[in-house]
Amino acid sequence: MITGGPRPVAPFSHAVEVDGWVILTGQMPTDPAAPDAPLPEGVEAQTRRVMENLRVVLRGVGLDLEHVVQMRAYLTEFERDYAAFNETYQGFFAPDRRPARTTVGVTALAVGALVEIDCIARRPEGADRA
Repeated sequence: MITGGPRPVAPFSHAVEVDGWVILTGQMPTDPAAPDAPLPEGVEAQTRRVMENLRVVLRGVGLDLEHVVQMRAYLTEFERDYAAFNETYQGFFAPDRRPARTTVGVTALAVGALVEIDCIARRPEGADRA
């Protein structure tokens, strides 16, 4: 568990590392500083919050979004929100350094969220753990 990280909505770890591979649990659009606050309105605001939560967890293990090699995104309103999600999501990566990604439409997510994202990052060889 990462100090200052988002409060989990179920019994799991923020991240698990094995042989330099760091697997992050799907993050929700909750505010780590106010976990009981209402979720942000709309998929754009929720996507930003989820990406910031992923950053919090990655920084907690000494990494950042540049170390992510694969992401999976889950949208409850896929057809409605896919374009807006992509527009917001792409702003977190350099155009020449975007991770592989799968996006899936789902019927529901925990806490009534519109979006959840998990990811896999790779620690550079020789880099120390946080």
